[in-house]
Parts: sequence; structure tokens; C-alpha cells
Amino acid sequence: MGDDAGRLPQESDTLVSEILESETLQSETPGEARRELRILHVFRAPVGGLFRHVEDLTRAQIARGHKVGIFCDASTGGPRGEGILASLEPLLALGLTRLPMRRNPHPSDLGALAALGRLKRSVRPDVIHSHGSKGGVYGRLSALIRRDGVVRAYTPHGGSFNHQPGTALHWLYMRVEGLLERATDIFTFESEFIADRYTAYVGRPKRPARVIWNGLHPQEFEPVVPGPKATDLVYIGEFRAAKGLPTLISALALLRERGHAASITLVGAGPDEQELRSGLTQQGLIGNATILPPQAAREAMKRGRVMVVPSRAESLPYVILEAAAARIPLIATKVGGVPEIFGPFASMLLPRDDPQALADAIECRLGASSEQLAGETAALAAFVEKRFSVDAMADGVISAYREVVTASNRL
Repeated sequence: MGDDAGRLPQESDTLVSEILESETLQSETPGEARRELRILHVFRAPVGGLFRHVEDLTRAQIARGHKVGIFCDASTGGPRGEGILASLEPLLALGLTRLPMRRNPHPSDLGALAALGRLKRSVRPDVIHSHGSKGGVYGRLSALIRRDGVVRAYTPHGGSFNHQPGTALHWLYMRVEGLLERATDIFTFESEFIADRYTAYVGRPKRPARVIWNGLHPQEFEPVVPGPKATDLVYIGEFRAAKGLPTLISALALLRERGHAASITLVGAGPDEQELRSGLTQQGLIGNATILPPQAAREAMKRGRVMVVPSRAESLPYVILEAAAARIPLIATKVGGVPEIFGPFASMLLPRDDPQALADAIECRLGASSEQLAGETAALAAFVEKRFSVDAMADGVISAYREVVTASNRL
């Protein structure tokens, strides 16, 4: 089941194979006696999967004896982001620097770029690791004008690559990505999917590149048991149309027509929350729906027996990684890097924007025996545990930095 939506030219498959075959990840355990690196992570918003990636990487790098700093936006994050940054700040030898940053290009970018330049001269990093589209511009732009001996690593996280191909905005962002490649020393793609998209729309990277998957901690593989008041379904994520919420509403309406009024808890926030509420009300579904604000993923998972992720576009979503590790029955679409998470079980994935297929899958999962679901979720969790670990991610990224250092003899 599923389609090949978003599939890219064969050349990108070849590139990904070459990237994966070239990776010889060197383990760097905490406290290992190697030259410490001074690493500055640059990104925009302390929210979502990108921030989770940076947080995990930062903590792991500090545990391995490196000195780390963070440069990010001061106007986003919410209570959860603020709390995480507050817990990180005492550990950051290169400091926590926050300034207002807009999502799209804005005159205020000039002030933020100047502040980053001053910070670089002050803390003298060995590596500037940029994350996401805005972070990628901030962290690499000055190196287009003058190289300064600092290693520039770049991890795309979707962002500019999720714009609709063929649009003027997509063309512009891809041209910017191509220009900034000249100021990049190494790419650390967080999924084969993003590596594919880069090759298809920008070109084969002219700099070293690795696919280094996001990772999970061992404790995240402890199973989560639904609570006594769990609804049939749970959705966890942003309230945006791109997450497939209109498709989900249509599928729930189809189920009601079949005589199965599935209950659902939706945990999250976002710009389309009012549209979500209106859609549920118009379809007569609001009575079976509970809408809650964002909360810790493992707590949110307890609120439903089956998790549904009907996204229209994704990169490598942590919410699916976390649910798979927690042995939560999953219904998800075949988009972005999701097939990389499911691996040999990718045939379970659904086509996007297909209410009929989604309704069928929900009906099937809710009707499955507990023994069947337990076997399926255990098998997926075992696969995810082998492929996605924070230690492997951290070792891979540090190895990537050192590859550039060794090749250029910079440090």
C-alpha cells in the first residue's frame, strides 16, 4: 500500500548509496582523550524536530568533552523551548546567544548576522554547524566573502526543500542553497530523503556529504501503555493543513458513515487550529474529539490506542520515531523520510491525501487483536532501535567534522 509521492530522479539514489557506503563512523565515547572541538550550533527556532536534534547533539557533544554554544531566535520556543534552553545554558561553554529572527528574509537579519560575526570573533569556534534554511544562511553567508579557517557543517531539515517544486519561491531557495554550497565544508543530511531532494533540485553536492539519521535514547524504547481514558486515535503534532488534518477529518467522517464513530485526541497547536475545530464541527465529529495543547510526546501517546500521522509532507519526523520506539500502533503516510523509519515494514504506509485509504487503515487497526498489534509494534521497534540512536548520530557528526579537519589540516 502507498504511492511513490515525492520520488526523485535515479541519480539521487546513486548519490545516497555512495554517501552511505562512504560512512565509516568512528566511535567517540564520553571522555575520550582526543582534541576537543569548539562547536557553535546556529539555527532559528527552538521548536520541533530540528530543536530536538540540536539538543540531543549538543548534550552528546558536551558529554564527549567538546565545548559547545548555541545561537538562535529569541522570539520563539514557548514554555517547552524556554525550559530546555534554560537547562542547557549552564553547560554551554560557548554560551547561549538569542536574538530576534524572522522565518522569512527581513532587514533584521543584518543585525543578527552582525551579532553572529561578533560572537564568532569572541568565542573562536572550530566548527559552525548550521541547521535548517535560516540557520544555513546565517552560519555560512560570511564564508562566501572570506574563509576564516572555521569548519562549516550544514544539516538541512526540510525547510526550503519542502516548498512546492516549480514555484518561484522554490526556485529562489534552491538557487540560494546552490550559492551557499561554496561556503560549506560538509553536509550532514538527516535523511536519505533530504539528500535526494538536494541532488534533484540543487545538484550533486560538490562537498563531502553524509546521511546521519536522527537518534533516540535507550529509555525511549520503554513501551507506552494507553491510559484508562484513551480514545481510539491520537494525533500529535502541529495543527497545519500540511500535516494532513483535512484528510483525517474526511476519513473520520467516512468511518462515521460506516457506523464506526472513532474517538480521537488531538495534541498540539498551530496556525490552522480554528480550521481544525471548524472542520470537526461541520462534519459532526466535534463530540468525539478532544483537543489538547502540546505536551511531552510520551504523555501524549497515552491518550490514544492508535496514533495517526496523515502528513502531506515530512522530513524525518521525530514523532514517528518516538511512537515506533514506544510500541504505539501507527498509521502513517508514505512521505519524506518516513519509509526510512519503517524500513522493511514500509508497505504499511499509506498514500497521502487519500481519505478512503486512511479510513480503511483506521478501521483495520482498531479491529486488530492485541496480539497482532503487539507483534507488529515489537518488530518495528526492534528495527528502529538498530538504526536510530543518539550515540550513533553524535559519533557520526563528530566524525564528519574531523573528516574535514583531517583533509584540510585546519586544526
